[in-house]
Amino acid sequence: MHPFPRASRWLSSPRILNPRITKALPSIAVRWNSSFSADQFAQLASRQSSKHQIYQSLSTDPYVNLSIEHFLLEHAPADSSILFLYINRPCVVIGRNQNPWLETNLRVLHNDRGAADNNTEDALYVRRRSGGGAVFHDEGNLNYSVISPRTTFTRNKHAEMVVRALHRVGATNTSVNDRHDIVMSLDGASAGEQSPQPRKVSGSAFKLTRYRALHHGTCLLDSPNINIIGSFLRSPARDYIKAKGVESVRSPVANVSSVFVDASIPFGIQDVIASIMGEFAGLYQVGPDAVRRAQRAYVHDPELYAGDDWVVGAVGEAQGYEEPEIKKGIDELRSLEWKYTQTPQFLFSTYPVEEDSRERPALPPSLPPSTRVFLRLKHGAIIESHISMSPDSSIASEQAVRVHEALKGRRLHEIQPTQWQEVLYEQLGAEEEASSVEELARFIATKLGWV
Repeated sequence: MHPFPRASRWLSSPRILNPRITKALPSIAVRWNSSFSADQFAQLASRQSSKHQIYQSLSTDPYVNLSIEHFLLEHAPADSSILFLYINRPCVVIGRNQNPWLETNLRVLHNDRGAADNNTEDALYVRRRSGGGAVFHDEGNLNYSVISPRTTFTRNKHAEMVVRALHRVGATNTSVNDRHDIVMSLDGASAGEQSPQPRKVSGSAFKLTRYRALHHGTCLLDSPNINIIGSFLRSPARDYIKAKGVESVRSPVANVSSVFVDASIPFGIQDVIASIMGEFAGLYQVGPDAVRRAQRAYVHDPELYAGDDWVVGAVGEAQGYEEPEIKKGIDELRSLEWKYTQTPQFLFSTYPVEEDSRERPALPPSLPPSTRVFLRLKHGAIIESHISMSPDSSIASEQAVRVHEALKGRRLHEIQPTQWQEVLYEQLGAEEEASSVEELARFIATKLGWV
């Protein structure tokens, strides 16, 4: 028995919401519970009757997955409910209004500021379109994204959905805290001792539009990098930077799989995926046939399927690079302008200033104690600076003026270590020892993410 009434054998595709997609794709006929090729994803997702959509990505490219997600937010029907699940290759993903020099250790991430090399095995740096804090992704982290009508959205709704799914697979010690994160309680407190602090297994970020709400979150299921995640998020410039925008809240983390170490049944990420799909279906009244298709699509049928009011299946790079709107999003996320010049205003200073009175770490002993470095940046470009080495205040002032003339307006991510050396040699070399100038250039470049 079919879960939906069969009004006719063939169903004409209703009006597409986005006129650009209407022009790009021909009219499509949807046969009952039929399969479709990758190039029909955009039209099926935008179909007015596609009220329920469930997708799992075949791609591990964060730029592709975030751009597919954004496409669904922008182009799916306003009253639709969508679940999109994906796993990314190792990367650090920061919020739209965050600072990569503060939130990440750029030294251990892929150096996208040099020669382009998208085939690198190093972890990538990515800026997403939603807010929130910095997170680390890898093959043991499942990303879930739910897009729904804004009128029915609450910040805990879908985190609680994921918790129910985790309970179904046996992780019954998980819950949602007051920050909308999913945490896992730990055993091990002796009598009279305080219980261990719950470990974070999932963080969330949100993006709201006029009619739609996007909630996406991480879920640390079985990360092989669980013990070194901090090394990707610990900036060498943290003690020197004061930034506007959103700063991440640091929390101890754990893998959900740690609950199953002694279990007789092995822990499986695909089991969690199937469980989340089931909980999503219950929350939004998705028919059982659609759920079955969605749960087996990734492993058995890397295709798209559609019924009267649903679309499910596997998506990935084919959709990402063949659909112009998604490809445009990929190109934007990859661009250095998006990654770096989107950064809110910030300052870098080796000494206390009015806006940031914190005491600073001691300078390296190889630098004169009188060395001062101050940079103020807007949209990632230097708008104010003071770099000097002389203990004589008048000479130091002259040095700072000369250096600023050479640096003003330059984008920070474009100034490579050799260029720091060139600028400082040219402007300070007449008064300072070459070895000290070289050490200063190395100090600045290292703190700002260059190896």
